[in-house]
Amino acid sequence: MKKELTERAIVLLKDLIGIQSFSGEEDKTANRIEKWFIENEIIFNRSKNNVWALNRFYDPNKPTLLLNSHHDTVQPNTAYTRDPFKVDIENGKIYGLGTNDAGGALVSLIALFTFYYKQKNLKYNLLIAASGEEETAGINSLRALIPKLPSVDLAIIGEPTEMNLAVAEKGLIVFDGVINGTATHAAHYNNDSAIMKLPKVLEWFENYSFKKKSDLLGPVKITITQISSGKEHNVIPAKVNLVIDVRVNDKYTNEEISKILIKEAPCKLIPRSLRLGSSSIDIKHELVQSGININRITYGSPTLSDQTALSCPSIKMGPGLSTRSHTANEYIYVNEIVEAIEIYIQLLKNIL
Repeated sequence: MKKELTERAIVLLKDLIGIQSFSGEEDKTANRIEKWFIENEIIFNRSKNNVWALNRFYDPNKPTLLLNSHHDTVQPNTAYTRDPFKVDIENGKIYGLGTNDAGGALVSLIALFTFYYKQKNLKYNLLIAASGEEETAGINSLRALIPKLPSVDLAIIGEPTEMNLAVAEKGLIVFDGVINGTATHAAHYNNDSAIMKLPKVLEWFENYSFKKKSDLLGPVKITITQISSGKEHNVIPAKVNLVIDVRVNDKYTNEEISKILIKEAPCKLIPRSLRLGSSSIDIKHELVQSGININRITYGSPTLSDQTALSCPSIKMGPGLSTRSHTANEYIYVNEIVEAIEIYIQLLKNIL
C-alpha cells in the first residue's frame, strides 16, 4: 500500500505543479486535491480554496492532530530558465514552481492521511487541511479556516525541513518607522534635517538588543529593510521612512516587543500587525519524542509558516530544503518524497 500511495503522491505533485496557483488563485489546485479524496473515497469539505477532511472513524471525544500544508505558490522570479509550470524530472529531481515549497510536503501529508484514514481505534483523530494563501498570510488562509474546523490539539505543518523537527519558530513584526524633521529649501541651512538624523537612528537599531535569548531560537533579531525619503533634489524632506523587520523569539510576545520598541526607539514606530507570533512545543511532548526516536533532529526555525495561525502545540516538518524555496528552477528530489512518506508514517505509528 505504501509503495502505491507514494507513486500516486508523486503523480499528484506533478499535476499540482502543472497548475498555476499563485496565492489567492488556487481554485484549480484545490479541484485536483478534491479529485484525490474522491478517488480514495474520502469524505471532504471545502472552504474557498481550502480543502480538508477527517479520518473515517473520527471521535469528538479524542484529541485531534492537524496535518497541514499549502498549495499556493509565490510568483516565479525573473531568474527562471525553465518553464515554472512544466514538470521536468532530471537526475532524480522534480523541477517546477512549488515543488519544494511546499508541494512535496503537501502530497506527503495527503498520502500519510490516506494511509491512516480507514484505521480504527486511533489515539488521535486525524485532520488534513490543504490550505491556500500561505505565502501572503491572506484573508482566506489557514487562519480563516481554523474557526470552521473541529478543535485542534496538536499539529504538523508541512514545510521543507529535510524531515527534521522544527520545534520552535520565530514570530514576525513589521514596523513602519518615521524620522521627523523640518522641510526646507536645499539652499538654506537646516538644523532639523530628518536625513541627518538617520545615522544615529541606524546606529541605535544596530546596537539595540533584547535581554532574553532562547536556547532554540536565539535572540530577537532587528533588521532595517527599507529606507525612503524625498522626491526633489532641491528640497530637504520633512521625514525619512523606514521599514523594520523584527524576528521574535519564544521568550517574548509580539505585544511585549512592540511596547518596548515603541517606548525606546529614537523614531516613531507603527506595527503593521501583531498576529504573527512565535511558537514552540515542549521537547518532552510525545510527538517530538517520537521524532527523536526515529533519528530526527530538533531545531528552532527562523522562518515563518502557518504555525502562526495555531494556538496548539505544533511542529514544522517536511521534505526538501528551506534554502531552495522561492529560488529559480525550484526542485525537490523524488527520493525525498519517498523517504518523507515513510518517515511520517513511522512518526505517527509511535503515537497513534
